[in-house]
This record gives sequence, C-alpha cells and structure tokens, in this order.
Amino acid sequence: MPPNPSSPPVAGSRTAGDLELLERLAAARRDLLAHVGRRIVGQKDILDGILTAVFSGGHALLVGVPGLAKTLMVQSVAEALELKFSRIQFTPDLMPADITGTEILEEDQATGKRAFRFVPGPVFANIVLADEVNRTPPKTQAALLQAMQEHQVTAGGRTHPLPAPFFVLATQNPIEQEGTYPLPEAQLDRFMFELRVNYPSPEEERRIVAATTADEPVEIRPVLTAEDVLALQHLVRRIAVTEALVGAAVGLVRRTRPNDPSAPPFIKEYISWGAGPRASQYLVLGAKARAALEGRPMPDYEDLKAAAPLVMTHRLVINFAAEAAGRTAADIVAELVKGERWG
Repeated sequence: MPPNPSSPPVAGSRTAGDLELLERLAAARRDLLAHVGRRIVGQKDILDGILTAVFSGGHALLVGVPGLAKTLMVQSVAEALELKFSRIQFTPDLMPADITGTEILEEDQATGKRAFRFVPGPVFANIVLADEVNRTPPKTQAALLQAMQEHQVTAGGRTHPLPAPFFVLATQNPIEQEGTYPLPEAQLDRFMFELRVNYPSPEEERRIVAATTADEPVEIRPVLTAEDVLALQHLVRRIAVTEALVGAAVGLVRRTRPNDPSAPPFIKEYISWGAGPRASQYLVLGAKARAALEGRPMPDYEDLKAAAPLVMTHRLVINFAAEAAGRTAADIVAELVKGERWG
C-alpha cells in the first residue's frame, strides 16, 4: 500500500538532476546484478541486500554455512564497483593492530633522527571483508567499532580517516560454536542488515557445479567508480519520504520493546530487549535505497516491509521463554510485521 498522498514528504528533496541519477542508479543495479550473476548463481536477494546496504552507506553481516560463496559475493561486488577491496581473515590470534595498523620507529638515514610512522592496516580500504568475524576475541572485534561508526581509526594518539566510501561486509558461520566469540550487541547494532544466505535450489546447484568445474574464468567489468557510489549515496539521502512512512518505521521499532505500551503480548512474553533508534533510521534508509535501486522517486510501505526483517532480526534479544518455546528472533519479527496495519 503506498504512503498516504495527503501526507507531506519529509526528510529529502529532489532536483531535476536527481531523476536522471535515479535512472542511472536503476540501470547500474541491473548491470551490477548481470555482471556479478556471471560468477554467482542465484542469491539475487542477498546481492540486492548488499547493494541496498552499500548505497545506504551501511554495513552488512552475511550469515550462512560454509561453501555458499559469501566471500566470493563480496569480492565480486567490490570488483563491479571498482572499489579498493581488503579481506581480513579473523582468527583467535588476530590482534587489533593487525586490523587498524601500527606505528613503527624509523630512522632518517641523512639526519640520524628517529620518528614514528603509522603503517595503515587492511581496514584502510573501501570494502572490507571481515571473514568469519566471530572467530576472534572481543578485544579484536572491538577494533572495528570506531571504523564502522565514525569511519576513522585512532592509533598512537592520532586519528586517521578511512577512505570514502567505506563498508564492512562481514561473514559468520551459524553452526559452529566451538572456538567462536558471539558478537556483542553494540557491534551487531553497527550492522545495517543481517543477510541470511541459504542453500541454492537444485537447478542453481547444478549450474554452480557445471560452472565451477569448467576451465572458464569469469572476469567482471567495473560498472561504477568510488565517486559514483558517493554521489548515489547522497542521492538516496535526498529521496523524499512521507511523515506517515517515518511514523510507521518508528512505530514498528517501538513495538519490539517489551516495556513500550504499544508492544503486543508476544513481544512482552519473548523479548528481553527490543531494537533501538538506529533500527528506525536504517528502516527508512533501507526503504529509500530499495526504491532508488528500482528507479522510483519515493519509497512505500512494501519497501519498509522488505527492509524490516533485515534490519530488526539481529537487534532483538530473546529471553529464556522464547528459547523454551522454540521461538527465534526471525519468526518473532515476521509475526510482528505480519500483524502490522500498514497505512
């Protein structure tokens, strides 16, 4: 159901050039999916989720069992966007300086003077793949907190800005518990989306096996540059939304909090902590980006409904009653969205 036309647009304005940019973004999305699709079979929803996060300026967490091409998807998107790509393999012995960088003592051969020089770590890239992010202790996981929120790194008392655009796309294996460290809530909240990567269909799996066992390397031609991505991010911010849509996003998030008067009974029964204000922000941004990627000048309630599970599932903390009843955060969010009166 579209937003109420009598409700005035807020949080964005369009210029004549924006409509042309919208058409360009929609065309770029089709080209990106086509190019990445030459290497990745299926997983269109996941690729759309990654692109939505990228053009919203957010980070994404990809959750799935090994062998589902999560890493290859991120690498392929980075190639198609012509962005500097960096991969960090998270391991139990990884240290914060291995991510952010470190200062080394250098001696000037001419003067004999010594001075510290900062050597940037792999986080200084446009797209950072944090592979198996839950395999490293919290001390090292925390090295990403400042980078993800403020797009800068502090080392040796000095702050170093990260290149723009900057995204963290992390992967996580949901079935392995031994030797892993669950991400703290503060870190999970930094991720705009949690994308669940599922098994391919039988036909897709046949195509995957046929393609990956043949001697036919696939090259991906860049579709957009870093400057293009930055311009399109600003375009997404300028997309107008109605007061009714903003109200729907805020109301949905508030109903995930068990102490809120508007929370339904099953939320009060199964949820310890609901989603915070960042979820409302990401719901609106996600709806904007989804509309823009399809070339539409204004998002509607369908965009909000599509973004809700990706934004809210990893932000809900279920309690023991939910675990005992076999309830998960995902099906609780699905029930909440289904029971919502949109518009």
